Amino acid sequence: MTPSAPTTPADTAGGPASAGGPASAGGPVSAVRPASAGGPVSAVRPAPAGGPASAGGPASAGGPVSAVRPAPAGGPARRSGWVSLAVLLAALVPACAIMAALGGAHGVLQIAEILLPVGLLALAPAQLAAAGRLRLPTLRHRFQLGVALALGQLLAAVVIGAAVMFVAPHDAWMTIAIVLFAAVVAARAAQLLLAGVVGDIGSIRAGLHALERGERRVHVAADSGRELEDLAGTANRMIQALGAEERARDAADAARRQVIAAVSHDLRTPLSALRLLAEALADDLVDAATSRRYIDTLAANVRTLGTLVDDLFELACLDAGEVAWSTDTVDLVALVGETCELLRPATDAARVALRAELPPGLVAAEGNPEKLRRVLLNLLQNAIRHTPPDGSVAVSASAADGTLQVEVADTGPGIAEADRPHVFEPFYRGGDDAARSGPGGGLGLAIARAIVEAHGGRIWLAPSAGGTRVSFTLPAAQVEA
Repeated sequence: MTPSAPTTPADTAGGPASAGGPASAGGPVSAVRPASAGGPVSAVRPAPAGGPASAGGPASAGGPVSAVRPAPAGGPARRSGWVSLAVLLAALVPACAIMAALGGAHGVLQIAEILLPVGLLALAPAQLAAAGRLRLPTLRHRFQLGVALALGQLLAAVVIGAAVMFVAPHDAWMTIAIVLFAAVVAARAAQLLLAGVVGDIGSIRAGLHALERGERRVHVAADSGRELEDLAGTANRMIQALGAEERARDAADAARRQVIAAVSHDLRTPLSALRLLAEALADDLVDAATSRRYIDTLAANVRTLGTLVDDLFELACLDAGEVAWSTDTVDLVALVGETCELLRPATDAARVALRAELPPGLVAAEGNPEKLRRVLLNLLQNAIRHTPPDGSVAVSASAADGTLQVEVADTGPGIAEADRPHVFEPFYRGGDDAARSGPGGGLGLAIARAIVEAHGGRIWLAPSAGGTRVSFTLPAAQVEA
């Protein structure tokens, strides 16, 4: 049995990535990794600043793009200001408590005069930056401002305290020197800590720019923190999903082109015959007997075209999910018996034995009887056509766990291993009929698959040592208690 189809309604269907386009499935993955200190940001360079930005590109055909933006600097910023003021007062409380124990009320007043202005001056720039009123273009600038404010307020507190409390100049300058030394060391430590974060952000940005340029085999790596690792993982999953979607779209486009070519071929043959026969009849080039034979041939070709159009329409409706039929309890034993009797003349002419091997008392199926009959006709006609004389075709069924499994097996030559994954695709013909010289449009197995899946079942080619075995499942009818 090879994947091909008759003309009746029960027929069968039976290197490396370039910089500018998607990479092939076998191409190498461009790893975008954080740069070491002083090295380049990543192996994939960011796009030029003047290049197209993803965020500003046109919306997809499905609708407008949802922009994810920071919260406006309104209510949240005001709440953040009150929180900063509360933190300042909370930090002042232990300092005042210490000075109250040492110098009483005068000590509390002195420490408050020193720390409150310093704290307010340190928090004001940070608050403006958080509200978006102080523009800091990079993360590095934000981090540097934070270090400068932290150390600057410490230095200011030392200087003011020395002036107010009349500390000896030697002690004051010693304290200032210690603070400056600590500031330099802290700045370098902050720079080292920030380098990994900046490198990870650069690698994520470079990966997204590579994605924008059309590369799909890109892997973003980040290891400076769990948050950036999660962000890199999300970017990698997005890249993989986009690549899979594009591959699926390319496969769908290729299948559509194949269907168009197959339909064109299957329409051209009968139309060419119709044109030649019509011209011969119109020119009175044949006698009456030949005219009668030509008319019969014309009618057969018209029926072939009608069957092909009907099958195409039915397959299109099934693929679109436009299922309008009703379901009922179906006696599968009776349905198989009736279908076998319909095909008895064909099996007798082909000298093929057709057997129904269904156990008595088999539970009923839930489905549409006419559509299930169509599935059986498609599979049985395909099996009969590809079974040699004195061969056999058998239909069997079994029930388990609320599901019925039906199998159609023949003793034909079987299906080549290369053709097996494609036999349920529309218009596919493999083996000796790849040139589409045989009868049929190649839609039978595709329609059978669509009908079975619309019933909630599945259909597949079962392993077979000889011949072909096609199995499909159907839901069993619910038995009322």
